[in-house]
Amino acid sequence: MPQSAPPPLIDTWYQSHHGWLSQWLRCKLRCSAQAADLAHDTFVRVLGKSAQELQQVSEPRAWLTTIAHGILVNHCRRRDLEQAWLAELSQLPHAHHPSVEAQQLILEALCQVDRLLASLPRVVRHTFLLSQLDGLSYREIAAQLGISERSVKNHMARAMLACLSLADACND
Repeated sequence: MPQSAPPPLIDTWYQSHHGWLSQWLRCKLRCSAQAADLAHDTFVRVLGKSAQELQQVSEPRAWLTTIAHGILVNHCRRRDLEQAWLAELSQLPHAHHPSVEAQQLILEALCQVDRLLASLPRVVRHTFLLSQLDGLSYREIAAQLGISERSVKNHMARAMLACLSLADACND
């Protein structure tokens, strides 16, 4: 199936702003190759927008910067997660390392959990992490956060429901 040409507005924006956007990303990343990849990803995301949404954009550079910034943040979060995962993996004897395929699946799962946690309100995320990572009891969490145990239970229920929704989505 042949691909259709991009709408004229996107073509114009690409010609007018791609170089500038790539340079902006190069300054942030200090890597030309990654900057080129993220600039490309930005325009791929723009291609997914409706013609009506594109016509409402009055400041293309500001709009492209907003999109690119979101992609950049996601890129940095993923890189940080990957570095933390590799640091933990380096602590294991080589015989216990999962296969490269399994490592990629684990990294993707970590990124999904990270996105899920980032979508939760700060107090819910903090409550969940204190429980699951630090092993604190609900009473200890309540004391540390200055909230009631009932609030801790409610926050944990919300976080667990979000985790179950993610698990259901992964199983579909």
